[in-house]
Amino acid sequence: MNFAAFFSYIFLTAFTPGPNNIMSMSIAGKYGFWKGLRFNLGVFFGFLSVMTVCSVFTRFLYSFIPVLEPVMVYAGAAYILWLAWTVWRDAPHSENSGRIETNSVLNGMILQFINVKVILYGLTAMTTFILPYYRSIPALTVFILILSLAGLAGTCCWSLFGAAFNRFFSSHRKLLNLGMALFLVYCAISLVAERF
Repeated sequence: MNFAAFFSYIFLTAFTPGPNNIMSMSIAGKYGFWKGLRFNLGVFFGFLSVMTVCSVFTRFLYSFIPVLEPVMVYAGAAYILWLAWTVWRDAPHSENSGRIETNSVLNGMILQFINVKVILYGLTAMTTFILPYYRSIPALTVFILILSLAGLAGTCCWSLFGAAFNRFFSSHRKLLNLGMALFLVYCAISLVAERF
């Protein structure tokens, strides 16, 4: 497995704007970091649940329909290229997307089951990076934890530095978007190149 592409993908996906990060920033701004941590812990537990479901689902598909493996890798690479395009084009993420008014562990968990970005993150990571190389339960457990901890790290960063990120993104938006898009293109190309 190309670990540089894998970690680039999870870093960019976990730390770019999305419902989790925007909600985390908003809640921390309203209640403070420590009180907002409840929401972030809910995001983490929701991530664990969604990543486990994605792992079981894709492993099941690989076991019973092995011809889908290359199709899923190419579909994952296409999705990563689409992400690169949207990042470069600076498609705005609605601040009200997936908005939850209360600050709790349960609401953080529930958001993960309706957050399309998280579901696609799990499916893409499993089908494109992980399952072509690792299928054992211990290995999948480690990757589920890595993916979930990356999600927690992303929401905690947005909680701590939301205002700083907002100013930084505003003043350097085009350059940052270009850099993130190029990293995603690298991820997609390296995935397809490994097939040959």
